[in-house]
Amino acid sequence: MPTETKPTAQDGPFAGYAAPHERPPLASYALFAGIFNAGFAGSILAARRSGRKLPEHIGAGDVILIGTASHKLSRLISKDKVTSFFRAPFTEFQEPGAPAEYEEKPRGRGLRRGVGELLVCPYCLGLWTSAGFHVGLLFAPRTTRLLASTFTALTISDFLQIAYKAAEDRGLGGSW
Repeated sequence: MPTETKPTAQDGPFAGYAAPHERPPLASYALFAGIFNAGFAGSILAARRSGRKLPEHIGAGDVILIGTASHKLSRLISKDKVTSFFRAPFTEFQEPGAPAEYEEKPRGRGLRRGVGELLVCPYCLGLWTSAGFHVGLLFAPRTTRLLASTFTALTISDFLQIAYKAAEDRGLGGSW
């Protein structure tokens, strides 16, 4: 009768994906996917149970508004200097980034690293912020559009600030 050997990290469901020291926090990613899907599906179910009807379609104006707001909110969370206090327990400062932004990398292991990976990735956070705004449209459309328009206006302001600075750097600005 063969004896059983104690399983190692290599024997788990992620064995063969990458060497353990190179492996991303896949279990944390799975947890986040479960939380996201349960939260989003639960919100839609709650909306339907409360008598709210899901929209037949989402208008182009709302898609542009929410898309732009999601872009800005995800960058505020993942890159902004002022929100670095929120990321600090999960990240390590690397260097200054784009205007008013920091470049950071995740730190730690397991769930801590997984949270850090999520917090430094504006692309990853974009899905979460977009879903949040869409759920907001179901439950509080006026408030959601007000908040989304604030982030959208901030995005426009950021682009204008960058364009103005670029014009100044080329000698196109200056004093009157």
